[in-house]
Amino acid sequence: QVQLVESGGGLVQPGGSLRLSCGASGSINAMGWYRRAPGKQREVVAAITSGGTTNYGPSAEGRFTITRDNAKNTVYLQMNSLKPEDTAVYYCNAAAHLDGLGRPEGSWGQGTQVTVSS
Repeated sequence: QVQLVESGGGLVQPGGSLRLSCGASGSINAMGWYRRAPGKQREVVAAITSGGTTNYGPSAEGRFTITRDNAKNTVYLQMNSLKPEDTAVYYCNAAAHLDGLGRPEGSWGQGTQVTVSS
């Protein structure tokens, strides 16, 4: 199984930006981000394949952009115009393929906390 290490979370004011990074221990096709907010179910945020195909969940709302550097086995999530409701633990996931809903369902990272608050 590939190992995943996330970074980039933190505290940011509403309207601010953050960039999350997730490095994989090896090459893998499908990578993406989920989040779990307090009291809510986990939801997919965005996913991307090594070929550049992307898929966004409703929460991305055009504010988030997923990219990846295949040479570094790293996926990024640029989050702009952050809102308090974006507060959650963000988890990286990597799998051989996206599933039928456009999500990776494989190895999980440890998660990184994003808090949007003034």
